[in-house]
Amino acid sequence: MNYRAFFELQREPFCADIAHKEILVTAGLKGVEDRIRYAIRLGSIALITGEIGSGKSTALRYVAGLFHPSEYRVINITASSGSILELYRQILNELGIDMTGISRAVMTRQIKQEILELVLGKKMKAVLVIDEASLLRLDVFAELHTLTQFESDSKPFLPVVLAGQANLIDNLRYRNSMPLASRIVGKCHLQGVNKKGMEEYLAHHLSIAGMERNIFEEAAMTAIHQGSGGLFRKANHLARGAIIVAAKHKSAMVSSEHVRIAATEIF
Repeated sequence: MNYRAFFELQREPFCADIAHKEILVTAGLKGVEDRIRYAIRLGSIALITGEIGSGKSTALRYVAGLFHPSEYRVINITASSGSILELYRQILNELGIDMTGISRAVMTRQIKQEILELVLGKKMKAVLVIDEASLLRLDVFAELHTLTQFESDSKPFLPVVLAGQANLIDNLRYRNSMPLASRIVGKCHLQGVNKKGMEEYLAHHLSIAGMERNIFEEAAMTAIHQGSGGLFRKANHLARGAIIVAAKHKSAMVSSEHVRIAATEIF
């Protein structure tokens, strides 16, 4: 049974790769935006944390999409457990520069020159966004601090957004990380939404897929909320899976039993 045809869905429901204008703006999302804007204004650091699937990456994409490319240069990096050299290479690659095999000092100098050209030469605002920052090694936090220092630390040229799981906060409390952590001016922790928030989320994504009516029974929405812990990523998997099960059983409504069956297929 083709579930999209059965429910007359125009596109795949509950996908993560939706357009910027289709992102549901929640209170949590606005909180992330407020803290990032504040950190940019001060040239400091915003810290965004949350559990896996809480919407951190979506929040970063939403906020970045609000910044006009003629005014902002957002440098997006996905962190790894590699050395500071790997992080510097990623930054340089985002800036369109290939410096493989060059020393750390040269890479640091080149990055700063590029930032200065953006800020002073092109009159733009540069922002370094590091997603999955909880994967960064402790020594990288210490090195990263030097990258944010310009003219004896008097010029706020490179604000930073650090996003990751909750242990990112613990990593920033280590002694070597403290110079970087001292620059944090705003923190936001994303967590699971309440049942009303989940109902709004489900209705929003049904609408995106071309379904104007609610096909989830009340008990099904409760099951999705409880089964996902209010986290959007898991809710996506449960909701889509339950729709598939409902279509297979030729049911016009998605029940809690359909959600239960879908839950057996995911972690």
